[in-house]
Amino acid sequence: MSLFRKLFGKKSDQSEEQIPNQERGKYMPEVKLPADERFTINFKANGGKFLYCENMEEVKDSFNSILDENQWHNDKVFMIDERLSSLFKDFNLNSTKKISESSYFLSTCEYLISDDGSLLISSNQIAEKKLKELPDHFIIYATTSQFVENIGEGLKGIKSKSKTSIPTNITTIKHFKTAEDKDFLTYGSSAKNLYLLLLEDL
Repeated sequence: MSLFRKLFGKKSDQSEEQIPNQERGKYMPEVKLPADERFTINFKANGGKFLYCENMEEVKDSFNSILDENQWHNDKVFMIDERLSSLFKDFNLNSTKKISESSYFLSTCEYLISDDGSLLISSNQIAEKKLKELPDHFIIYATTSQFVENIGEGLKGIKSKSKTSIPTNITTIKHFKTAEDKDFLTYGSSAKNLYLLLLEDL
């Protein structure tokens, strides 16, 4: 993945594609950033907290740091995707099916949308709940193979991998700010305090 290799890999010589768009000639086409880099920029602009992890050990370390930061170790977690129970079994999570009892929501997502930095989710993650019904705090576990260019590509992906039973309640989470941070641009939306644990799997 280009962004992460830039951050963690060896430096390469500057090429034409690395010249900023504002420094390129008038008739040179603008260079479109890779999907992973666009997602990261847009996701952070939306207010999301991004934790890139190279392996599962780093995922668990980052997850533990989130729990420490928010003092959630002994709190109940709302979780629908039961695969996460085994993934984070070392933490002895106290899960509940009652949203009112939970401090945060732990989930996966369908895809990561590069064009606007949003997360595509469905009934696989939230059943038939509306976003506004869910806890204000989200921890989302995803992998770099889930990057897609846009929502249309994500919808095609959902359809192709769910041929027998296409999930319902498909929506995107885009605004990642707490209620105190909301302004008129996010009024009426379900803004969430969101952490993304992203595992490199490519």
